[in-house]
Amino acid sequence: MILNPSEVSDSADPAWGLAPRGANVEAGGPRFAFTLRRKREVWATNLESIYKQAVAHQWSAARDIPWSELPRLPIDLEHAVRQIMTFLTENEFAALYVPARFIPRIHPHYREVVEVMAMQVVDEARHAEAFTRRAQASGDELGTTAMTGQLSLQTLLEEPDFTTAVFLLCVMGEGTFLSLLKFLQEHAPDPVTATLARLAHRDETRHVAFGTEHLRYVLQTQPEKRQSLAAAVEHRSQILASVSGLSPYVSDALIVLAGGGISIGQIRQGSRRLLDLHHEMHASRQERLRSLGFSSEEASQLSAYHTKNFM
Repeated sequence: MILNPSEVSDSADPAWGLAPRGANVEAGGPRFAFTLRRKREVWATNLESIYKQAVAHQWSAARDIPWSELPRLPIDLEHAVRQIMTFLTENEFAALYVPARFIPRIHPHYREVVEVMAMQVVDEARHAEAFTRRAQASGDELGTTAMTGQLSLQTLLEEPDFTTAVFLLCVMGEGTFLSLLKFLQEHAPDPVTATLARLAHRDETRHVAFGTEHLRYVLQTQPEKRQSLAAAVEHRSQILASVSGLSPYVSDALIVLAGGGISIGQIRQGSRRLLDLHHEMHASRQERLRSLGFSSEEASQLSAYHTKNFM
């Protein structure tokens, strides 16, 4: 059988194995156990464009971050940055493991999806490296990882359905992180932190684009899937009912960072800015959900259900 390289089949035959699309597949070969082998399960529009952007915008934590320009910050500000970077790193690990877990299940007939997700794994590994390096830049230990944050990320890692996992990670979680990274860039106390936030934001924008395009494709072909996605967000919210808010370690650090210090006036200013961030995150999630066909009421409710720990 000869596969047309430009024709993406609705279903991939397990007997095609690892043959690239367009190859002449000799009969009698082994059948591979790829569980995601239907186009409707994995496909997205604009995959080629997203992949080309990912390749063109790769950066190096060693080469492209101005580490030599890192100043000695007041201890309270440095501790805030350290805690935030610790929080970012644990979330980047989650954002790495989710696509890495699904890649081996996707039939290579849909290589464009595999390529985009592989670049996402590379991005997240680089983010984890860079954020950890910034956290340790002053020679101190890393910050504190909260139990509530770990519980939230566990529910994400254990989601078995590909589309639901992409929805929770790329659309809801990383979409929320776009607002956080923009906030960090705006209030960064040093050029290293600002550059890290800017470059990570550029990467995460692509991840959100993939998630949005995948969901748009799925919902066009399977509009009934919208109900199960909404149910998944609500179910995750019920599991995390004990998580009443953002980890106090992270919340306090963001307040200190946004206010520029720990004086009464700075804490008040940082608190106002953090509240504005929460409002902006909620508004952005609703806008993204409405773009996928959810009603304004559904978008508002689903956004409110989203984990308080952002991812």
